[in-house]
Amino acid sequence: MTNVIVSGAADASIIVWDMDTAERLHVLKGHTRGILDLAVDPSTYDHNGVTADGPQKVVLFSAGSDREIRRWNISLEKAEQLEPENPLLVHETSVYALRFDDDGDLWTASADGTVKCLSRFQNFQPESTFQHGDYVRAVAVDETGGYVVTAGRSEDVKVWNRGSGDLIHAFDGHYEEVSGLVMLRHRCVSVGIDGTIRLWDLNPKVLGTAMAKDVKEYGMLEAGDGSNNLRDGDKSKPGGLTEEEERELDELMQE
Repeated sequence: MTNVIVSGAADASIIVWDMDTAERLHVLKGHTRGILDLAVDPSTYDHNGVTADGPQKVVLFSAGSDREIRRWNISLEKAEQLEPENPLLVHETSVYALRFDDDGDLWTASADGTVKCLSRFQNFQPESTFQHGDYVRAVAVDETGGYVVTAGRSEDVKVWNRGSGDLIHAFDGHYEEVSGLVMLRHRCVSVGIDGTIRLWDLNPKVLGTAMAKDVKEYGMLEAGDGSNNLRDGDKSKPGGLTEEEERELDELMQE
């Protein structure tokens, strides 16, 4: 399974491709509306491609505009849906994002304004809910700090205490919808349709200061503002980034 790529499309189809030959291996049907995100269950993934039971199979989770989250068992030889009559229905409308955390729990972001943590040990039923408001397009989990970060059409980036569910701070900086989030050590990178990439510091001291002073854009670096530019190859280590963090951010922006 090391040379396979999976794509989802607006026609509600999921296609499994052989990356070496570009051959279409499987076409998966089950959703009734467009596919919005895909995520491989990390507990089923083996980098060697072979398990004790033979050739590897992975479980793929898919989310769509039909609000359903479906599960698929995929190998090179075949692909089949798991419990096709019982998709996960945990949101009221479209599910935009799927993210697994280090514990194997699944995080979902939806147009119904919520982010949910689906517990693996409860058969992926909601364990906690975060009320972001408006359409939520992205979610990221800071495993070290114990934070959950959410963003979407409201333009702000909200940081939550994962354990208590309390809102810690809402960073304000984007002036259009935020379409994606990714963690970079103790910082969160956000991308928006305003054409900017922004970097938010989740250090507890920074968050504490931001909360106390309610300073807009505190701990944020905006692409395109000179010395803090994150896209023009500037080597001045904006915001105190280490060389390793700079390389990681560079790789993310190349993808």
